Amino acid sequence: MTPINTEIFKAYDVRGLYPGEVNEDTFHLLGRAFAAFLGPGAVAVTRDMRVSSPSLTKAFIDGVTLQGVDVHDGGLAGTDMMYYAVASAGLMGGAQVTASHNPKQYNGCKMVKAEAFPLSGESGIREMKEMLLTNSLPAPSARRGTVTPLAIMAPYVDHVMGFIDPTVIQSFNTVLDAGSGIAGLVAPHLFDRLPCRTTRLCFEVDGTFPNHEANPLLEENREDITAEVIRQKADIGIAWDGDADRCFFIDGSGEFIAGDFITALLAEAALMKQPCSTIIYDVRASYAVKDTVARYNGRALMNRVGHAFIKRRMREEDGIFGGEVTGHYYFKDNFYADNGFIPALLILELMSRKGKSLRDLLAPLRERYFISGEINTKVSSMAVVPEKIERLAKEYGHGHVYRLDGISVEFDDWHFNVRASNTEPLLRLNLEGTTPEIMERRRDEVLDIIRG
Repeated sequence: MTPINTEIFKAYDVRGLYPGEVNEDTFHLLGRAFAAFLGPGAVAVTRDMRVSSPSLTKAFIDGVTLQGVDVHDGGLAGTDMMYYAVASAGLMGGAQVTASHNPKQYNGCKMVKAEAFPLSGESGIREMKEMLLTNSLPAPSARRGTVTPLAIMAPYVDHVMGFIDPTVIQSFNTVLDAGSGIAGLVAPHLFDRLPCRTTRLCFEVDGTFPNHEANPLLEENREDITAEVIRQKADIGIAWDGDADRCFFIDGSGEFIAGDFITALLAEAALMKQPCSTIIYDVRASYAVKDTVARYNGRALMNRVGHAFIKRRMREEDGIFGGEVTGHYYFKDNFYADNGFIPALLILELMSRKGKSLRDLLAPLRERYFISGEINTKVSSMAVVPEKIERLAKEYGHGHVYRLDGISVEFDDWHFNVRASNTEPLLRLNLEGTTPEIMERRRDEVLDIIRG
């Protein structure tokens, strides 16, 4: 057996190239470590559509059951369906074999404990990594765990539909792009219940991604849906990543919508139903979020980036909704977990209740908030990151400085956050100004310091 590559252990999952970095041997051991970390009980295991996922899942389940833990096998499913299976059935944990939005040559595993709370580099993944690298796995159990099939789709679809009133949804012209991923399996069960007219792109689930990669954050992967939205003069376009736990939006003009603005709209949708509630947003977000929350007398709390941190804060503060600019949206009534379909339904419901197109809903935000988007700068090594952060702190120390995640600085007419990537030697800048000119000037100024 080849040694385990330590680089596969990421901040929020295990992920690498198949079969060189992750393979069946690795996943068998990972399954054993996962079971050993959680202890006796039962878990849910699901997988995405990648070509390597069936064999990796089989190896993972074999490792889990070898340690005496029972498995509910949900088969082909989205990551958020695994979360639902774990939390709704009171299981002690779950795992989804997936590499999310990564290209087809990758695979990996997202894991949670009870209540679908994620394992991370701070808790869970760290301990499993230690077990595997030090060859300290507990001995196999005298009793092998059982494997039983788990039917998730029907109760999951009912759960997701429960977030909206389907009777108010208007017959919007909607273009959907599943990216050959799990959304092609799930979305029909939802949209067949709605009056929307849908054009469905890349709905055949295919782990070779014959049309484009299932990563809508990259512009080249949005070309098909953008062209179709423009051609049809559609009301909205919705695209999903590979494991369908994130969705992304295109307005009627074909313009991609930043996650900041979707977070603001979803906060509004939540607060229309539960005014004066708490909303959690990440340090990168536009002021559109906290200003929208203030209009509904809500409480907006800024938080560290990362789903483990967002989910923990939502529980601590009784937050009803949390959003990250990367397209992860969390809901208290979804066991505090993120979901890729609830946001799509809530945006359609908000459009219907307000009688406005998505572009019209966004117009007030676009007229007031001018955001840079996330700009990544490669650094020679992570060792230089503290020096760069301190240079920014010195230069902008006359502003309101936060050290919540990297460095955030606020001024009357602009603000920014600079933080290190969790997985790559990168510094990430997000900046906003009250005019396009202020945004562009300050963006270039901060980038000069980062890259100097």
